[in-house]
Amino acid sequence: MDTKELIKRVREDKIKFISYQFTDINGVVKSLDGPVDRLEESIDNGIWFDGSSIEGFARIQESDMHLQVDPETYAILPWSPDELKRARVLCDVLRPNGEAFEGDPRGRLKYNLKKLKDERGWTLNIGPEPEFFLFLRNGTESIHPVPYDIGSYFDFSANDQAVIVRTELMSVLKQMGLNVEVGHHEDALGQHEIDFRFDDALKTADNVLTFKSAIKAIAAKHGLIASFMPKPIFGTNGSGMHCHQSISKNGDNLFYDGDDPNHLSTIAYGYMAGQLAHARALSAVVAPSVNSYKRLVPHYEAPVKLAYSAKNRSASIRIPHVASSKGRRIETRFPDPIANPYLCFSALMMAGLDGIQNKIHPGDPADKNLYDLPPEEDALIPTVCASLEEALENLDKDREFLTRGGVFSNDFIDAYIKLKMQEVTRLRMSTHPVELELYYSV
Repeated sequence: MDTKELIKRVREDKIKFISYQFTDINGVVKSLDGPVDRLEESIDNGIWFDGSSIEGFARIQESDMHLQVDPETYAILPWSPDELKRARVLCDVLRPNGEAFEGDPRGRLKYNLKKLKDERGWTLNIGPEPEFFLFLRNGTESIHPVPYDIGSYFDFSANDQAVIVRTELMSVLKQMGLNVEVGHHEDALGQHEIDFRFDDALKTADNVLTFKSAIKAIAAKHGLIASFMPKPIFGTNGSGMHCHQSISKNGDNLFYDGDDPNHLSTIAYGYMAGQLAHARALSAVVAPSVNSYKRLVPHYEAPVKLAYSAKNRSASIRIPHVASSKGRRIETRFPDPIANPYLCFSALMMAGLDGIQNKIHPGDPADKNLYDLPPEEDALIPTVCASLEEALENLDKDREFLTRGGVFSNDFIDAYIKLKMQEVTRLRMSTHPVELELYYSV
């Protein structure tokens, strides 16, 4: 869709307002809304805003930014009323001189993927599985979140309100252009998953943004809160965003080799090895919250061991069983849904490419239960980081794979670490309920 087609489509759909959307460094959707009769002018001249007001963006002395509309991302917001019918377009962030702003997460991913295509002719395909919780809105949900239902894995009840909400969510996502495959209840109370078909990494990252926005809107319509927090409830499974990945060239899956026992190619093994080698730095981007590391603990199907397996879901990378060569892929399991999808996919890709370039091999698969290894075997397998602070320290030391080719700048990584350390410091200075339980009456 070009700009002329976009304007024609907007008129046919009787849209009243346009939401111009982008993300800050944390992946939070930001929006500038305008009446539809200003759309053409906005496309021609850009939508100007103060970048210094956005988390992780420009400094005050260089704050002027403008948005460039991507017509391909047009989608009606189905929950908006007809009299105020709204649509959204995703945008790239530009500097005043028209150059791409290096702090724009979507722009970084676009640059990264174009570089991959221009230099190798490769396309990165990703299929994520973002899990989420539905909680009752009861006034105390930020302290004591109450799950909306009492189901478990794949549970079904014809009268279950959660099924009704989830079905409406799938309908809305399809209306917004996502190729929804299946939705189901996850293991924890109130926990759900809706899977949509893989696509190239930019389209998929856009879809994750659409997915999260739509789920929050429909949940609110039902008086609920949708949370992508990785571990909102102690003592049960957390929410991950397992990322299925493969690389193709001219329609051929470069991860497939029929002669290998796992049907994986040398390229696939190198890509997987690169992610394992840089996993502790990678975690700072793909599991980017203090809360993420409350999920990455033994048991609860959490991927804590830096190993790969065709069978073991406690490994950080799994090789899913598939019936066709086109579907051969790897599944990286330690990312979670609070991650900025553009930064997450860029970082996964750069780690994987480093493994390919340096011809790293991940060794043998770990097909035992990694939670119950003998101590001498357990000590030989490295683990993911135990905290965001530890992950940020590793990112600071192991950043060269991200800066290669100008994909990420050192200034961007420094700003990211500084921003995330504020979260670490805030928690460190806050009194925790468990501390009160342990020490208050001592």
